[in-house]
Amino acid sequence: MDANVKKQCFCMSMTDLPNEALYLIFERLSSKRDQESFGLACHYFLDIQSSSRKHLELNFYPWSRISSHPVFGIDFVALDKMFNRFTKLESLCLKSCYDISDSGLYQLQKNGSKLQCLYLDFCSDATDIGLVSVASTCPFLSAISLWSCSSVSDHGLEILTKSCKSLKEVHLGWCDNITDIGILSLNQNCRQLRTLEISWCVNIIGIGFQGMSPTLNCLEVNSCAFDPKALTKYVGGGCLEYLRISFPYKLGPARVGLGFALNLKILDFRDCKLVKDDLIMKISMGCPMLKEWNLSFCDNIGLPGWEWIGLYCQNLEKLHVHNCGNLCDQGLLAVGNGCRLLSVIYISECCQITQSGIESFKMQREDVDINEKRLSSIAPSWAFTFKV
Repeated sequence: MDANVKKQCFCMSMTDLPNEALYLIFERLSSKRDQESFGLACHYFLDIQSSSRKHLELNFYPWSRISSHPVFGIDFVALDKMFNRFTKLESLCLKSCYDISDSGLYQLQKNGSKLQCLYLDFCSDATDIGLVSVASTCPFLSAISLWSCSSVSDHGLEILTKSCKSLKEVHLGWCDNITDIGILSLNQNCRQLRTLEISWCVNIIGIGFQGMSPTLNCLEVNSCAFDPKALTKYVGGGCLEYLRISFPYKLGPARVGLGFALNLKILDFRDCKLVKDDLIMKISMGCPMLKEWNLSFCDNIGLPGWEWIGLYCQNLEKLHVHNCGNLCDQGLLAVGNGCRLLSVIYISECCQITQSGIESFKMQREDVDINEKRLSSIAPSWAFTFKV
């Protein structure tokens, strides 16, 4: 048989297959390259590939608005075509898509019922009305990020949490109109909440944490008016495993420690200028399971603080001490003498640490890696589905 005839017969037999069979074929393609090649075969196969897609990410970064290149927004018509094409999306990222408005989010009603993760960071035109559309369309939503959605308020968050009770991860950075009322709604309605981030939310002071979900084990609170006492009072039940917190200069750290978080494993105090020896003592005694601690840029920790760490942090494996102005050779040796499970110490630009001090530490603890690497985050991989 002629090769062209064979090819024609093959194509006819493939396109005559029902969609269910083609979906099964596509799902069994193990590599991403094979899946992409499938869609290049013909328009019919491309439709199968598109409707099988579960994750879609469309990012328009802020600096593109001031560059020489034009910004291509996503208008109502484009969203309509997108949701008609991608019918089985489980994760959708629209980060920095400035033209996404409430009418755009209304388009989720077409094929958004399977969505589990939705990221609307910097979509400043989205309001409570848009969240109502999300709430009515996405009952299985488990993660949402609303960074810099400044028009979203407590009302929209309340409606969302009442409809999407399976929410496990919520990001609310730079949401100026979210207050403790919204946080209280989140806590009352979403009892499976695992991860919460409230960074630079100036109107959240912490009283909304009353009755926090017992499943919460990852919390980030950065540079806001949050009263740290709420940590001890409301989330001090021993559930937290990861905590990132920074204190504004006008507020001092609260009474953290002494049973505050018995299961805390990772603690990030990076750039907490007001952390002093008394707080270090309380945390060292009150968080016996601590495995990783970031104290970089904490200038007010003296020798007693480092000695407390060496004495009580017996499960500590990783310690970050970049730019700790009061860490001296003696303090470094105190940590090495006490923390028997320590495997790496990230250290650089500590003005009181001498080369001889480093050498003495290495002789004392040959098993500990001295590393100058600076990590932007020490959040565990399981803590966040998505990071800004």
